[in-house]
Amino acid sequence: MKNPVIAIGLDAADPVLMEKWMAQGHLKNLSKIRQQGAYGRLKNTLDYAGGSAEFSSTEPLWVMFTTGCYPNKTGFWDTVKFSPTDYKVTCDKIYSGYDYQDYQPFYALGDRYRVATFDIPVTRLSNQVNGLQILGWGGHFPFVPSGSQPAEALPNLIQKYGKNPVLHNDDGKWWDAKYETWLQKAVSHSVTTRADICRDLLKEEPWDLFLTVFGDTHSLGHDLYDQSQPDHPLYSFRTKNGTTPDPLLESFKVVDESIGRILEQAPENAYIFCFAVHGMAANHTDLLSMFHIAEVLYRFNFPGKVALAPGKIGTTPPPPITRPIRKGWSGEAWRTNYEPNPLKKLLNTWAPKRFIPRYQNGLTAPHELAKQGVDLSWASAMSYSPLWPQMKAFALPGFADGHIRINLKGRERDGIVPASEYDALCEELAQIFHRLRDGRTGKPLVKQVVRTRQSGSDDDAKLPDADLVVVWHEIPTDVVDSPDFGRIGPVTFNRPGGHRPHGFVMAKGPGIEAGSEIVDGQVVDLAPTMLQLLNAPIPDFYDGKSLLDISTAVVS
Repeated sequence: MKNPVIAIGLDAADPVLMEKWMAQGHLKNLSKIRQQGAYGRLKNTLDYAGGSAEFSSTEPLWVMFTTGCYPNKTGFWDTVKFSPTDYKVTCDKIYSGYDYQDYQPFYALGDRYRVATFDIPVTRLSNQVNGLQILGWGGHFPFVPSGSQPAEALPNLIQKYGKNPVLHNDDGKWWDAKYETWLQKAVSHSVTTRADICRDLLKEEPWDLFLTVFGDTHSLGHDLYDQSQPDHPLYSFRTKNGTTPDPLLESFKVVDESIGRILEQAPENAYIFCFAVHGMAANHTDLLSMFHIAEVLYRFNFPGKVALAPGKIGTTPPPPITRPIRKGWSGEAWRTNYEPNPLKKLLNTWAPKRFIPRYQNGLTAPHELAKQGVDLSWASAMSYSPLWPQMKAFALPGFADGHIRINLKGRERDGIVPASEYDALCEELAQIFHRLRDGRTGKPLVKQVVRTRQSGSDDDAKLPDADLVVVWHEIPTDVVDSPDFGRIGPVTFNRPGGHRPHGFVMAKGPGIEAGSEIVDGQVVDLAPTMLQLLNAPIPDFYDGKSLLDISTAVVS
């Protein structure tokens, strides 16, 4: 008799919060799994040509989870791709950008194992799965097409349970009280319905592996963190001195209750496996990686010029902007466009969109980029894209770390940096970024600037598009000071919660010691660990290893 594996993922559930809330008795079902089995944090690091760095970008982490391989093997670093032939950026919002041809999902186990997967982000249907696959019923922008195998499974599920209210609708309007109220109700409906679906699927047959992911927890962290944790700069403005109920905690309680309901249907001899591939805390990456980095590089390339968010070093910054004037982050970022004429500046701030400039300081407004059909038009880095051919280095839009591309001769269509100057430019930029400081505290903002290539001539197709990766200290700020180029900000915050490189894993079942600790785990270790629990072979090409030292020959 086999020991089945019931695996539940919590997208972007931060271990710091989970541990605190479990200790306080709020998450009873998760706490029970932890107490009865093994628990540990996951620390995600990647090896680049210039050294190792922590890694928190969501989409590659999910591919690392499903394949057991690092991006330098799969070649999948991001859903965002840059084309050096035309300087265009594309974002594969539907198929994620990874085709799973070279490396199949770990649960594609063939005829020997009956498998059910439900809402795994950033994956695809596989003809090597013997069982049931459902993609895109719910989740936070899961980068998958909605579908199933067999094909009728998803339509039948929607007919019985309805559509998921959160799917593609959680667009992060944190300043809108109606949106936040909707989000909490929609997530509650989504997670309780997911529990109903999972319970019914577990009743259908004794699956060898049952795997589902709560994508809703990702949405909660992005949009509610500022009303939950005092380390967010907007916390004191968004709560009544901490006396209002914590909306993030209250929503996670519903998730925990739903997990408990799912596990009521788990066989007594099952391995229970719960995990998060990364965490979420106060957002320090959106502004730094989508806004400030692009402006720093603009000022570097065009000495004496300012494009967005001018400020004066040495003065006390005004309080953070607690709600966007233009009712959206992209428009809010554009209104900071440098304009020396005070009347025109006032117009940029308050006038209807049709009256504000579409082009200024060489940049293109987000609403004009959207009109032109440009991918990621809302990301501030894209406003600088018309200038990229003229720049030595520019910022590619990124969702976590900062990404810098060198405009290299012979590689980029209009490259202007000779190969002989590549190393010196990389070093110069690294020093410029290491000198950046938080304009509110004076603390350094950059932890690492990592080179992804040994030289500019390295054109391995499996390397990332960025030549330099900027890893930030976890300091959520809206004001950046550069001794080289002056102050940038303040700028309105985008999403309150941002990604962190730390996840967690917990497992209980036959042979797993209660209260034991899992150490030195990474996302690539999750697949081989579950394969070990299934008594399935672990491929030699995996970069990960099992995190559990048990004999899975034990049955009950």
